[in-house]
Amino acid sequence: MHTMHPWREALHNEVHARPQERLHAPLALTHIGWVGHEISQAREHLNELLRRRHLPQVGADASHLSAELGPLRLRWERHTEFHTATFIKPLSEMPAGFDRIALAEVPHDWLHALPGQWLIGMHVLVLPRAGLVINDDGVPALVRASLADDTLVASRVMDGQAEIYTDFHLHADGFARWLVVVDSMNPRRLGRAVQRAIEIETYRMMALLGLPAAREVGATLTSAERELAEIAEAIRTADRTEEPELLRRLSEQAAKVEGLYARTHSRFAATTAYWDLVQRRIGELREQRLSGLQTLGEFMDRRLLPAMQTCAAAARRLQALSERISRASNLLRTRVEVEQQRSSQALLDAMNRRQEAQLLLQSAVEGLSVAAITYYGAGLVGYLAKGAKAAGLDVSPDVLTAAAVPVIALAVWWGVRQVHHRIMASVAARRAH
Repeated sequence: MHTMHPWREALHNEVHARPQERLHAPLALTHIGWVGHEISQAREHLNELLRRRHLPQVGADASHLSAELGPLRLRWERHTEFHTATFIKPLSEMPAGFDRIALAEVPHDWLHALPGQWLIGMHVLVLPRAGLVINDDGVPALVRASLADDTLVASRVMDGQAEIYTDFHLHADGFARWLVVVDSMNPRRLGRAVQRAIEIETYRMMALLGLPAAREVGATLTSAERELAEIAEAIRTADRTEEPELLRRLSEQAAKVEGLYARTHSRFAATTAYWDLVQRRIGELREQRLSGLQTLGEFMDRRLLPAMQTCAAAARRLQALSERISRASNLLRTRVEVEQQRSSQALLDAMNRRQEAQLLLQSAVEGLSVAAITYYGAGLVGYLAKGAKAAGLDVSPDVLTAAAVPVIALAVWWGVRQVHHRIMASVAARRAH
């Protein structure tokens, strides 16, 4: 056999990581979720509850737990940025309302010490239709007594085997209320239906975390867009002296926008992912309309979709502004570089002209040097010729001096050229290095 991949077993068992609960009506269920905490803190807090019941502790890698806590069943899950705990309490008789909640069985001191910030909270009653009082409009009396009529949302789900009711309100205890009315459904299928309702509420709240960020970003984006428009107009008419200041302003705007992007990109991406999960869970319920009531899908499209579009629009505006700033910066930098190249070319032209003048001057100096040295050399030859004649040699000083002038001039000219070539070769070698 080949060497086994270290993640093979974990990846294979991932599909079984969060098994569905098998539920039997009637029951009361409370679901809570919290954010903004260290994973180790949340795990230790859970272990504290388990220790009170002398139950095994969860390990560092655990992401799911199901445990019996006396009259309750606990379902705990660790997600990427939040934790949830679901407390399930079987009921021996039909409740009159949402007063017999599962959370009442959880130690109050443990609840108050939850790490992080409490975000998600819902009470769910799962009741058989046979034990409910049904009004003339077909709606259970418990719904009219416990939920707000103005935002009541309901539908038949799971191929007509159950009904779901909620009003998406936070009631006096700070929890939302959901009622699942069951006609006939096996425990596993009922567990899936209830889990989907829980996930709709959970992911709805997590998706809405992007809305405050979108509103905050909106005001900043409006100011930044106005500033960018002013800079773009100034670039069109700016001269060379104004370009460095415009480039500085653009750099400041780029830093501000990139800071916003870094702070909000992951939040907006998470909002999109959570909203997708909400829509998928609603679709999995396979809703059928109850007469006179809006469905979950319709409510979400009317009330939640605008918030999601606000987040998406903020993300698009932020991305577009970043791209516009980048284009404006590139344009201005190109102008600055072209101007710098033009200035550099003018400087090079001036240097070339100065070099040409220096070469002309140098040639003139070299010519004068040759003439001067030839003159003094001819004088020396003349003195030598006169001395030779005085010594009795038959020479003509004038003839000898005249004959020496071209020889001396040629020798001096050749020597000056050799020195000139050596100096230029040395300068070229230094420039090459």
